[in-house]
Amino acid sequence: MTQQEPPRRSRGRPREFDKQRALNAALLLFWRQGYEGASIAQLTRAMKITAPSLYAAFGSKQQLYREALERYASTHGDPVARALAAPGPCREVIGHVLAAAARQFTQPRLPHGCLVANGALRCATENRAAAAATALLRRLGQDALRQRIEAAIAAGELPDDTDASTLAAFYAAAVQGMSVQAVDGATREQLLRLGEYAMAAWPAG
Repeated sequence: MTQQEPPRRSRGRPREFDKQRALNAALLLFWRQGYEGASIAQLTRAMKITAPSLYAAFGSKQQLYREALERYASTHGDPVARALAAPGPCREVIGHVLAAAARQFTQPRLPHGCLVANGALRCATENRAAAAATALLRRLGQDALRQRIEAAIAAGELPDDTDASTLAAFYAAAVQGMSVQAVDGATREQLLRLGEYAMAAWPAG
């Protein structure tokens, strides 16, 4: 009687990693440490992949960061965007935006602050593309505020001589400042009060 050989293991392809799960892990690391603060070694460890797999899936660290920014904007940044798009008087809408930001920037079990506000404020020359991608999202957010304010001027909610660009820049700066305050340890209640103080600057009708 011959001894049977043990069955051979298949040499099929190794199981592919979950790209979306890996992207979420990278997003959280960039959110906590910023673009330059997150090294390739830290990213691959957080994403549970090798460096060659990272480059094969995303092309580069900068492209990974851009995809993380897009994911952030469509998930964690969405409550603020929804608040801005909601119907209602502009003053009320902007107040809701600030309140939504205060809540979003202090979520439990998530990094505090905003990835778009803080992720890549200043970078070395070779990382300027990452800083530019982040700045673009900040500009788009400010443009959305300006468009909402311009609509309010046209509807008679604000005086005709209201400087929509400056007012939008003011409230964009308020949101970005709240993000920095959150990173520095401000509580949700403190940020909500900051939002209320910012609304006191709303132009008189």
